[in-house]
Amino acid sequence: MADGGAGDVKTAGEAAERDCPPNEMPVIRTIAMPADTNPAGDIFGGWLMAQMDLAAGNVAVRRARGRCATIAVDGMSFLKPVFVGDEVSLYARIVSSGRTSMRIAVEAWRRRREEEDAQRVTEATFTFVAIGEDRRPVPLP
Repeated sequence: MADGGAGDVKTAGEAAERDCPPNEMPVIRTIAMPADTNPAGDIFGGWLMAQMDLAAGNVAVRRARGRCATIAVDGMSFLKPVFVGDEVSLYARIVSSGRTSMRIAVEAWRRRREEEDAQRVTEATFTFVAIGEDRRPVPLP
């Protein structure tokens, strides 16, 4: 993509109309493990949010060609649960950028290991700022 993003992530309304994952390679693909569960035995939402932050951060660093920091997460929606053993694929793309910051839409999709169909489980928009060695904002290239 020209904007440095990956995936074909749409706005929340557009994504709700889609039954299948974006037709792109995910930024991250991982397996939900027993160590990622909460006390009830379900995959911890914080683990999923961390995976989404990693995916968005990867896109941000590529766009900024350097260090970035997460400054906000908007519209975090947990739509369906993720279970131990599920394959989790994260898709992310830049939806807007300013002088030093960018907003990145992220979707997480789960697929049971023994099945082919995937389900969208989480979505959010992450805001990143490009920062220099002194950890102060720097303009995007």
